[in-house]
Amino acid sequence: MASASVAEMAVNGGVAGTKKPRNSRRALKDKKTSADEANILAGKISEPSPTISVPKLSNANPEKENHESLSQTRSSPKKGKAKKQQSKQQQSSFEKDLQEMQEKLQQLRLEKEKTEELLKEKDEMLKLKEEEIETRGREQEKLQMELKKLQKLKEFKPTVTFPIFQSLKEKEQDKKEKKKGCPEKKRPSPPYILWCKDQWNEIKKENPEAEFKEISNILGAKWKNVSAEEKKPYEEKYQAEKEAYLQVIAKEKRETEAMKLLEEEQKQKTAMELLDQYLQFKQDAEKETKKTKKERDPLKPKHPISAFFLFTNERRAALAAENKSVLEVAKITGEEWKKMTEEQKGPYEEIARKNKEKYLQEMEVYKQMKDEEAASLRKEEEEQKKLQKQEALQLLKKKEKTENIIKKTKEDRQKKKKEKGEKKIVDPNKPKKPASSYLLFSKEARKNLMEERPGINNSTLNALISVKWKELNEEERKAWNEKAAEAMEAYKKELEEYNKTVAAKDNEAAEE
Repeated sequence: MASASVAEMAVNGGVAGTKKPRNSRRALKDKKTSADEANILAGKISEPSPTISVPKLSNANPEKENHESLSQTRSSPKKGKAKKQQSKQQQSSFEKDLQEMQEKLQQLRLEKEKTEELLKEKDEMLKLKEEEIETRGREQEKLQMELKKLQKLKEFKPTVTFPIFQSLKEKEQDKKEKKKGCPEKKRPSPPYILWCKDQWNEIKKENPEAEFKEISNILGAKWKNVSAEEKKPYEEKYQAEKEAYLQVIAKEKRETEAMKLLEEEQKQKTAMELLDQYLQFKQDAEKETKKTKKERDPLKPKHPISAFFLFTNERRAALAAENKSVLEVAKITGEEWKKMTEEQKGPYEEIARKNKEKYLQEMEVYKQMKDEEAASLRKEEEEQKKLQKQEALQLLKKKEKTENIIKKTKEDRQKKKKEKGEKKIVDPNKPKKPASSYLLFSKEARKNLMEERPGINNSTLNALISVKWKELNEEERKAWNEKAAEAMEAYKKELEEYNKTVAAKDNEAAEE
């Protein structure tokens, strides 16, 4: 009974076991195809879902396999093996396809990322180009505006009379000429040189073969033995020349300072006049001003006509009556003039010669008149310069007065402060304020630099110290700052103690 029941259970279990793998196999084929197609269409390929493979069937119970073999239709073992091989080949081919599709998708993703990056870069480049185009357009507009302004400024013709001032070169030339003409402006020679000038010829006679150096040595040795009485006239002469020289130089300096002041004032005036004229020109800029030709001097005599032109003037009236044009008249007169003999040309040449002589006489008179005008203009300029000097001296006097007033006020204030006793006497016992971190560093750096570079200039030394201070790190500066802080704390304590002692002394004085 037991065996029968076991056999029945085995059969039932086998049937149940055989049904499941058949259904699962059919379902696996359908599910695989449908799932893969869906993943490929959606672009999302996941790993292959766990499938029931043939080797899993081997892990099942042997009894169930026996029941399956009993329940199934009797089939040949060759057909089962072929089916297994087919299923394995299908699985391997499907896995390969999956791997290929995954690799392709990865490549597509990478290409997509690259294209997106390239598009971003192109967008940025386009934005930059647009900005450059906008800036260029603005710059071009600005340049056009400036060009228009410059064109208007070219048309501006001021009518300001600029003051006459000498340039630097002219001033130097005037100084040289004045020195040549005025001996007082030369620097006076000292008494030794004056004495040497007197003694030179005598020593040269005594030593005719002596050179310049030897004579100067002899004179130097002689000058040492000269007495004070003999030196006195030379010294007096030197002093007199020196005083005259200093007076002349002082006068010149005063004049130059005055002229500078006057130049500045007149420059300011001319600048204001120019500004007013320019503003008026801007208002009248809409009206177009026509350029006028250079005006000819009406007093200047006209150049005389040649003999040929005198002949043409005579013939023009007769030819014009025949209705001849200007070109025809010129051709006909030219041909007739060539055919004429010297006797026929004679009267015209005489008239031309007389006209030329008259013209030369008139030109001489005209040139004399122009020279006189130029001389009168020079005189006027010199008078203007004198007036300018006087004005400049007056300005200088005003400036000196103001400076003296300022000095006096300052002196008065200082006197008042001294009288009131505003300057407090510093107590020697009072503690001094400590040096900053930079000053502490500079003391040490100064010592080191003085040892490294002896004889260094003070300004260069300070510059090197400041450079070294800037080159310090935060940690190095921190050390100097800590030193300065410690000194400041000590100073505060000392100051507190000092204030207490001062207060106590004041109280004792008040009680007494």
